[in-house]
Amino acid sequence: MLVIGIAGGTGSGKTTVVNQIIGELPKDEVCVISQDSYYNDTSDMLFEERTKINFDHPKAIDFDLLVSHLKELKKGNAIEQPIYSFVEHNRIKETVTTYPKKVIIVEGILILTHPDIRELFDIKLYVHADSDERLIRRLRRDMAERGRDLEEVLTRYQTTLKPMHQQFIEPTKEYADIIIPNNRYNTVAVDLIRKIINQRLIENLNFIPK
Repeated sequence: MLVIGIAGGTGSGKTTVVNQIIGELPKDEVCVISQDSYYNDTSDMLFEERTKINFDHPKAIDFDLLVSHLKELKKGNAIEQPIYSFVEHNRIKETVTTYPKKVIIVEGILILTHPDIRELFDIKLYVHADSDERLIRRLRRDMAERGRDLEEVLTRYQTTLKPMHQQFIEPTKEYADIIIPNNRYNTVAVDLIRKIINQRLIENLNFIPK
């Protein structure tokens, strides 16, 4: 089994890189785990309180559960991956049964901030993009997919996203094995990653996914 961590700032293009890597692998040999699924359960809070949570701070993530789930997958066991609603600012009751595969991709802005998570990654990637480009992508996504209005997104970016990026996310570049500039489709970087994955898989032929 090969566990790949993909980090980078909000709107940096992590999902694009994930999809590029997935496109280079057999469909039944890879699964993706999103850090966003592991935001803390906030059922004990009122909705108004949830909206004020700093979701770009490491304390917003249930790293204990994420570490536990990754360890179970590495043992060959299935997990029940949470589902998080950005509209409700909380997990929903349903979960997604996730089975161990030859390649497990974990993506999220804060995944390289936690030492226990970093130790579980065989390859650590950081996706870099210009700050203006990241803001534009964040605006488009939050307004189209998460029900936010323009003023809310801009306010959150200025008061939370930008300072949290500078404090917690940008410094994690030093832990990355590969930094990918993602202002366009990066065929060279993806091809390099594909070759590394294939080589590592050849070295671990004894793993049989469920």
